[in-house]
Amino acid sequence: MGASQSISENSIHEFTVKDARGKDVNLNAYRGKVLLVINVASKCAFADANYTQLTQLYSTYKSRGLEILAFPCNQFLKKEPGTSIQAHDFACTTYNAQYPIFGKIRVNGSDSAPVFKFLKAQKSGFVGSRIKWNFTKFLVDEEGHVINRYSPTTKPLAIEKDIKKALRLA
Repeated sequence: MGASQSISENSIHEFTVKDARGKDVNLNAYRGKVLLVINVASKCAFADANYTQLTQLYSTYKSRGLEILAFPCNQFLKKEPGTSIQAHDFACTTYNAQYPIFGKIRVNGSDSAPVFKFLKAQKSGFVGSRIKWNFTKFLVDEEGHVINRYSPTTKPLAIEKDIKKALRLA
């Protein structure tokens, strides 16, 4: 799907993205899982709290059907300056991230990643559909539809109740 095309997909599962090493990953592999999709940046002031809490949530809820999909982005004051592999290694080494860290993407503008165009079309935020900053979060149900969108200042543990509800644990 080209950058100028409208969003015709009905589910996040219809997208293919690149992993940190450039290999295609079909998001249909996550069908039946609740997803927390986030644009991340290792040099951002929000990184420590977010990565720490994402790791906590993942270790608690992975076995119950939660997957966290992290997409490095260098679009906001160049807070993810390295390569995709460096972003992956940072999250895995520094924060013991066991969840997927994908290839670097853009989340705003005509060249934004199609999966983020879809997410933004599903749920607008404070500044309309644009992503405001690093660590914007989207909670997605098992069928691939966006349940909610959370601002960068919303810490992952603050949405634990919503995650539990989506997992049918609450």
